[in-house]
Amino acid sequence: MDYMRNKDYWDKKFYRRGENLFSPEKILVESIGCFKAGTVLDVACGDGRNTIFLLENDFKVTAIDFSEKALERLNKFSILDGHSVIVKQVDLSIKDALKDIGVFDNIVINHYRLSKEILNVIYRNINRGGILFINGFGANHKVDDKITKDDLIYDNDFDEIKDYFELVNHIESTNEIGVLSTYIFRKNNN
Repeated sequence: MDYMRNKDYWDKKFYRRGENLFSPEKILVESIGCFKAGTVLDVACGDGRNTIFLLENDFKVTAIDFSEKALERLNKFSILDGHSVIVKQVDLSIKDALKDIGVFDNIVINHYRLSKEILNVIYRNINRGGILFINGFGANHKVDDKITKDDLIYDNDFDEIKDYFELVNHIESTNEIGVLSTYIFRKNNN
């Protein structure tokens, strides 16, 4: 089973999750200073641990995920936190899923590997000087029945976007969930 792309699996997982929101991704918290002020598209946002953090740091956030249960939880957490968030259910397995989503100052993709078709045109969804933050399971992460080789992020995933983005930072780290790879790009001004 392809867990990362299985909507029913994620709906059930978020339905059973407790009443507390997980902490935001540590590397995102550490990297927030390089973000451009303004708007953020949180791709594959889950129930909003990073979205809430971004809202608390004065960003206007549009959060997308394919799990209805995750988005319901995100709405609940944003209301409890006193913030307003734009939430959209989007299936990222569709080739042009981001076509009409809008243009943002920053895009966050955490623990999800976008298809080449979407990644190669993501420059259309980000303003000049904007930040593309991608964090996920790195090429050296041990694959298993939940995280497959297709879920891993490789350096060559970004070959096609080099004309539009400059790599600002690449960080490899290991924690309790495995080997993570973080890429921070800034969109060129051309």
